Amino acid sequence: MRKAPDRILLATGNQGKVREIRRLLAGVDIELPSLVDVPAAPELSEPHSSFEANAVYKACSAARATGMYAVADDSGLEIDALDGFPGVASSRFAGPEASDADRIAAILERMRGVPAENRAARFVCVAALCAPAGDVAVWRGTCEGVIAEAPRGTGGFGFDPIFFVPSYRQTMAEMPLELKNRLSHRAAAFAQVRRDLAAATLPFRRPGRGCAG
Repeated sequence: MRKAPDRILLATGNQGKVREIRRLLAGVDIELPSLVDVPAAPELSEPHSSFEANAVYKACSAARATGMYAVADDSGLEIDALDGFPGVASSRFAGPEASDADRIAAILERMRGVPAENRAARFVCVAALCAPAGDVAVWRGTCEGVIAEAPRGTGGFGFDPIFFVPSYRQTMAEMPLELKNRLSHRAAAFAQVRRDLAAATLPFRRPGRGCAG
Protein backbone atom coordinates (compact mmCIF):
# COMPACT_ATOMS: atom_id res chain seq x y z
CA MET A 1 0.00 0.00 0.00
CA ARG A 2 1.11 3.56 -0.68
CA LYS A 3 0.02 7.03 0.38
CA ALA A 4 -2.44 8.65 -2.00
CA PRO A 5 -1.17 11.55 -4.15
CA ASP A 6 -2.58 15.05 -3.79
CA ARG A 7 -3.08 15.54 -7.56
CA ILE A 8 -4.44 13.00 -10.05
CA LEU A 9 -4.99 13.53 -13.77
CA LEU A 10 -8.34 12.35 -15.10
CA ALA A 11 -7.15 10.68 -18.30
CA THR A 12 -10.11 11.59 -20.49
CA GLY A 13 -11.14 14.50 -22.66
CA ASN A 14 -14.83 13.63 -22.29
CA GLN A 15 -16.15 16.45 -20.14
CA GLY A 16 -19.30 14.52 -19.23
CA LYS A 17 -17.13 11.76 -17.80
CA VAL A 18 -14.89 14.33 -16.09
CA ARG A 19 -17.89 15.86 -14.32
CA GLU A 20 -19.18 12.43 -13.30
CA ILE A 21 -15.85 11.23 -11.90
CA ARG A 22 -15.30 14.51 -10.04
CA ARG A 23 -18.75 14.10 -8.51
CA LEU A 24 -18.03 10.49 -7.54
CA LEU A 25 -14.76 11.53 -5.89
CA ALA A 26 -16.22 14.63 -4.20
CA GLY A 27 -15.03 15.19 -0.66
CA VAL A 28 -11.59 13.68 -1.21
CA ASP A 29 -8.92 16.37 -0.82
CA ILE A 30 -7.24 15.76 -4.18
CA GLU A 31 -6.89 18.06 -7.18
CA LEU A 32 -8.43 16.47 -10.31
CA PRO A 33 -7.35 18.15 -13.56
CA SER A 34 -8.34 16.52 -16.86
CA LEU A 35 -6.64 16.15 -20.24
CA VAL A 36 -8.10 19.48 -21.38
CA ASP A 37 -6.05 21.15 -18.61
CA VAL A 38 -2.76 19.60 -19.79
CA PRO A 39 -0.68 21.16 -22.61
CA ALA A 40 0.00 18.72 -25.46
CA ALA A 41 -2.18 16.05 -23.88
CA PRO A 42 -1.62 12.56 -25.30
CA GLU A 43 -4.12 10.84 -27.60
CA LEU A 44 -5.41 7.77 -25.75
CA SER A 45 -6.58 4.57 -27.45
CA GLU A 46 -8.15 1.28 -26.34
CA PRO A 47 -6.09 -1.37 -28.17
CA HIS A 48 -6.62 -4.32 -25.83
CA SER A 49 -9.26 -7.03 -25.48
CA SER A 50 -10.20 -6.52 -21.82
CA PHE A 51 -11.58 -3.60 -19.80
CA GLU A 52 -8.70 -3.83 -17.34
CA ALA A 53 -5.97 -3.80 -19.99
CA ASN A 54 -7.52 -0.80 -21.73
CA ALA A 55 -7.98 1.16 -18.48
CA VAL A 56 -4.41 0.41 -17.42
CA TYR A 57 -3.07 1.30 -20.88
CA LYS A 58 -4.82 4.68 -20.88
CA ALA A 59 -3.85 5.56 -17.31
CA CYS A 60 -0.21 4.58 -17.81
CA SER A 61 0.03 6.32 -21.18
CA ALA A 62 -1.20 9.54 -19.57
CA ALA A 63 1.10 9.14 -16.55
CA ARG A 64 4.15 8.58 -18.75
CA ALA A 65 3.31 11.54 -20.99
CA THR A 66 2.68 14.00 -18.16
CA GLY A 67 4.71 12.77 -15.19
CA MET A 68 1.53 12.85 -13.10
CA TYR A 69 -0.53 10.20 -11.38
CA ALA A 70 -3.38 9.42 -13.78
CA VAL A 71 -6.69 7.59 -13.54
CA ALA A 72 -8.67 6.18 -16.47
CA ASP A 73 -11.58 3.82 -16.91
CA ASP A 74 -12.93 1.50 -19.57
CA SER A 75 -16.51 0.31 -19.54
CA GLY A 76 -19.14 -1.46 -21.58
CA LEU A 77 -21.97 -3.96 -21.78
CA GLU A 78 -21.58 -7.75 -21.50
CA ILE A 79 -24.46 -10.01 -22.59
CA ASP A 80 -24.34 -13.64 -21.49
CA ALA A 81 -26.33 -15.00 -24.45
CA LEU A 82 -23.81 -13.34 -26.80
CA ASP A 83 -20.76 -14.71 -24.95
CA GLY A 84 -19.99 -11.33 -23.43
CA PHE A 85 -20.50 -9.32 -26.63
CA PRO A 86 -20.20 -6.35 -27.21
CA GLY A 87 -17.80 -5.99 -24.26
CA VAL A 88 -14.86 -3.69 -24.91
CA ALA A 89 -16.30 -2.92 -28.37
CA SER A 90 -19.54 -1.53 -26.91
CA SER A 91 -19.06 1.96 -28.32
CA ARG A 92 -17.76 0.91 -31.74
CA PHE A 93 -19.06 -2.53 -32.77
CA ALA A 94 -21.74 -1.02 -35.04
CA GLY A 95 -19.29 1.23 -36.87
CA PRO A 96 -17.73 4.66 -36.29
CA GLU A 97 -20.80 6.60 -37.40
CA ALA A 98 -23.37 4.57 -35.42
CA SER A 99 -25.61 6.38 -32.94
CA ASP A 100 -26.85 5.04 -29.62
CA ALA A 101 -30.10 4.13 -31.37
CA ASP A 102 -28.18 2.24 -34.04
CA ARG A 103 -26.25 0.24 -31.43
CA ILE A 104 -29.44 -0.54 -29.51
CA ALA A 105 -31.14 -1.75 -32.69
CA ALA A 106 -28.14 -3.94 -33.51
CA ILE A 107 -28.20 -5.54 -30.06
CA LEU A 108 -31.96 -6.15 -30.15
CA GLU A 109 -31.60 -7.81 -33.56
CA ARG A 110 -28.92 -10.14 -32.19
CA MET A 111 -31.15 -10.91 -29.20
CA ARG A 112 -34.26 -11.59 -31.28
CA GLY A 113 -35.96 -14.76 -30.02
CA VAL A 114 -33.76 -15.12 -26.90
CA PRO A 115 -36.12 -16.04 -24.00
CA ALA A 116 -36.38 -13.85 -20.92
CA GLU A 117 -34.50 -16.28 -18.70
CA ASN A 118 -31.45 -16.09 -20.99
CA ARG A 119 -31.21 -12.30 -21.35
CA ALA A 120 -28.86 -11.62 -18.40
CA ALA A 121 -26.36 -8.82 -18.92
CA ARG A 122 -24.17 -6.46 -16.98
CA PHE A 123 -22.53 -3.10 -17.29
CA VAL A 124 -18.83 -3.27 -16.36
CA CYS A 125 -16.41 -0.51 -15.42
CA VAL A 126 -12.73 -0.94 -14.60
CA ALA A 127 -10.85 2.04 -13.18
CA ALA A 128 -7.06 2.11 -13.14
CA LEU A 129 -4.70 4.53 -11.40
CA CYS A 130 -1.10 4.68 -12.63
CA ALA A 131 1.87 6.24 -10.85
CA PRO A 132 4.55 8.02 -12.92
CA ALA A 133 6.92 5.10 -12.21
CA GLY A 134 4.40 2.69 -13.78
CA ASP A 135 2.84 0.97 -10.76
CA VAL A 136 -0.94 0.55 -11.04
CA ALA A 137 -3.99 0.08 -8.84
CA VAL A 138 -7.17 -1.37 -10.35
CA TRP A 139 -10.81 -1.46 -9.25
CA ARG A 140 -13.85 -3.11 -10.93
CA GLY A 141 -17.54 -2.26 -10.65
CA THR A 142 -20.57 -3.96 -12.20
CA CYS A 143 -24.32 -3.48 -12.45
CA GLU A 144 -26.40 -6.59 -13.16
CA GLY A 145 -29.55 -6.59 -15.28
CA VAL A 146 -31.25 -8.08 -18.32
CA ILE A 147 -31.72 -6.93 -21.90
CA ALA A 148 -35.26 -5.66 -22.46
CA GLU A 149 -37.14 -6.67 -25.61
CA ALA A 150 -37.65 -3.02 -26.63
CA PRO A 151 -36.28 0.37 -25.54
CA ARG A 152 -38.00 2.00 -22.55
CA GLY A 153 -37.46 5.45 -21.08
CA THR A 154 -35.95 8.70 -22.30
CA GLY A 155 -33.19 9.32 -19.77
CA GLY A 156 -29.57 8.23 -19.68
CA PHE A 157 -27.54 7.39 -22.76
CA GLY A 158 -25.92 4.46 -24.53
CA PHE A 159 -27.66 1.16 -23.80
CA ASP A 160 -29.67 2.53 -20.85
CA PRO A 161 -33.07 2.18 -22.62
CA ILE A 162 -32.66 -1.62 -22.98
CA PHE A 163 -30.83 -2.33 -19.71
CA PHE A 164 -33.57 -3.48 -17.33
CA VAL A 165 -32.83 -3.81 -13.60
CA PRO A 166 -35.31 -6.38 -12.20
CA SER A 167 -35.05 -5.28 -8.57
CA TYR A 168 -36.29 -1.80 -9.57
CA ARG A 169 -38.53 -2.95 -12.46
CA GLN A 170 -37.13 -0.16 -14.62
CA THR A 171 -34.60 0.29 -17.36
CA MET A 172 -31.70 2.61 -16.62
CA ALA A 173 -33.35 5.13 -18.95
CA GLU A 174 -36.53 5.13 -16.82
CA MET A 175 -34.72 5.75 -13.53
CA PRO A 176 -34.23 9.14 -11.88
CA LEU A 177 -30.65 10.23 -12.44
CA GLU A 178 -29.84 10.10 -8.73
CA LEU A 179 -30.89 6.43 -8.55
CA LYS A 180 -29.05 5.49 -11.73
CA ASN A 181 -25.89 7.15 -10.43
CA ARG A 182 -26.08 5.12 -7.22
CA LEU A 183 -26.47 1.82 -9.09
CA SER A 184 -24.14 2.33 -12.04
CA HIS A 185 -21.04 0.32 -12.78
CA ARG A 186 -18.91 3.48 -12.79
CA ALA A 187 -20.29 4.50 -9.40
CA ALA A 188 -19.44 1.04 -8.04
CA ALA A 189 -15.86 1.21 -9.35
CA PHE A 190 -15.18 4.78 -8.24
CA ALA A 191 -16.73 4.21 -4.81
CA GLN A 192 -13.80 1.85 -4.24
CA VAL A 193 -11.35 4.41 -5.66
CA ARG A 194 -12.81 7.04 -3.35
CA ARG A 195 -12.60 4.73 -0.33
CA ASP A 196 -8.90 4.05 -0.91
CA LEU A 197 -8.05 7.66 -1.68
CA ALA A 198 -9.88 8.81 1.47
CA ALA A 199 -7.92 6.26 3.48
CA ALA A 200 -4.73 7.75 1.98
CA THR A 201 -3.52 4.32 0.86
CA LEU A 202 -3.68 2.67 -2.54
CA PRO A 203 -3.27 -1.02 -3.49
CA PHE A 204 -0.50 -0.55 -6.07
CA ARG A 205 1.01 -3.49 -7.90
CA ARG A 206 3.68 -3.74 -10.56
CA PRO A 207 2.49 -2.75 -14.05
CA GLY A 208 0.66 -5.21 -16.27
CA ARG A 209 0.96 -5.51 -20.04
CA GLY A 210 -1.33 -2.52 -20.51
CA CYS A 211 1.56 -0.30 -19.36
CA ALA A 212 3.97 -1.71 -21.87
CA GLY A 213 4.22 1.07 -24.42
